[in-house]
Order: sequence, then C-alpha cells, then structure tokens
Amino acid sequence: MLGLRTVVYKVPNLKEGKEWYAKAFETEPYFDEPFYVGFNIGGYELGLLPYDGEEVIHGDASTVYWGVEDINTVLARFGDLGATLGEEPSDVGDGVTVASVRDPWNNLIGLIYNPYFKIS
Repeated sequence: MLGLRTVVYKVPNLKEGKEWYAKAFETEPYFDEPFYVGFNIGGYELGLLPYDGEEVIHGDASTVYWGVEDINTVLARFGDLGATLGEEPSDVGDGVTVASVRDPWNNLIGLIYNPYFKIS
C-alpha cells in the first residue's frame, strides 16, 4: 500500500460539479476532461466522475476527511454554496475537531482540524 491518493465523487453534471468544487475548495482543476475532472488538494486528488441515469448510492459507511485550519469557516462557505450539514463540529479529543457536509448531489465530505498534522 502506498497510501491515499484519490477520492472520487460522482455528479450528474460535470460542469456544475466542477464549478461547485472549485468554489468550495478554492482551487481550479489541474485535469479537466469531459469524462473526469481532477483537483490537487494539498497533494491528494479530488476527482469528479459524471453519471447519467444510473442509480448512485451514497453510503455512510465511510467518510473521507479533508484537513482544514478552521472548520466553522469552511462549513459556512460550503453552506453558502448549497451544502447541507451532515455532522455538527465536535471535538473528538485533544483538540481534534471533525464535521461533515453533503454536497448538492448528496456526496459526503468530511472535514477535520487536527493540530498535530501540518496543513500544506
């Protein structure tokens, strides 16, 4: 195993998804094709895949957490863009705080502030 590389979210309209994620993560994609859009988020890839008419099951069995410096600021920005709150911010011990939102297509996005990890 080489570690986490890519997290992929499915969206019905790739153009709309690309615009939303560019605003939400405050970065433009490095890879932008009709079949896939890729963003470099702190050295990890956030990918978007389009889907047409297929049923997409959005599960709660796992959550990918994106590191942030200020969860409340990021939650507010995501909320302004139409995300809904999934998990209220909570301190899970020693100053580590987690929260989550659902994007407009119901994808689960976890957020974590961990003072023991440096954010690049």
